[in-house]
Amino acid sequence: MGDWLQRNIVEPGKLPLLIALASFVLTFVITRVITRLIRAGRGPFGNVSAGGVHIHHVVPGVVLTVVGGFGAVASGRSGFGSYVCAAVFGIGAGLVLDEFALVLHLDDVYWTEAGRKSVEVVVVTAALVGLVLVGFAPFGVNDLSDEELQDRGTVLSTVAVNFLFALAVLSKGKVKLAVFSVFVPFVALFGLVRVARPDSPWARRFYRRRPRARARAVLRAYHHDRRWAGPRRVLGDWLGGKTDAELSRAAEHRTDAPP
Repeated sequence: MGDWLQRNIVEPGKLPLLIALASFVLTFVITRVITRLIRAGRGPFGNVSAGGVHIHHVVPGVVLTVVGGFGAVASGRSGFGSYVCAAVFGIGAGLVLDEFALVLHLDDVYWTEAGRKSVEVVVVTAALVGLVLVGFAPFGVNDLSDEELQDRGTVLSTVAVNFLFALAVLSKGKVKLAVFSVFVPFVALFGLVRVARPDSPWARRFYRRRPRARARAVLRAYHHDRRWAGPRRVLGDWLGGKTDAELSRAAEHRTDAPP
């Protein structure tokens, strides 16, 4: 089955990556469904505790990620063992990144606004792995011809230039654009020509004595955040569920509504 898939569906050697990505996305979806059911008090599921300590699913996620990663290294790049390890690694990564915000804040922020970071990280990770799966290589190496790939100087200069572009975009406070520009260098141009965010290293360095530039940065960031706050919230509610604050406001609204 694996050999047939590699001959007809995916490029040779990329089946483990496809399995890992599918396991990653499926695990995230299933985990979010189960946590919503637990939160609503429906279904047979419940929180796991040991000795009075709540066991977050990031814990088995770390274990599975370690097992799958070391197993993949030990099993080689092909064969049934590599497929199993890829699935285990994808499941573990899905469990870990679903609680990325908890690891970041060292606090249980799963159902708060800060917890939305987990959903964003999962979406970005899935998108980046998808780019690799369809043939994108970091720093524009995939755009080079076979002859150019034989020239180490050309490869190194291409990687260096694209890396500097991505670093410049990152210094402007545009993290997502910088991450995607690593795989699609053309994306960096959008970040380079636009005004930096007011709290970014770029703004602190180059806008310090330019009050008009600082004002433009603040105004642009305000309009950008306001424009995308609604779609971001809708996507977060759909993928990750509503926050505790949103549910509380909805409950108060229902209570205050006239009969």
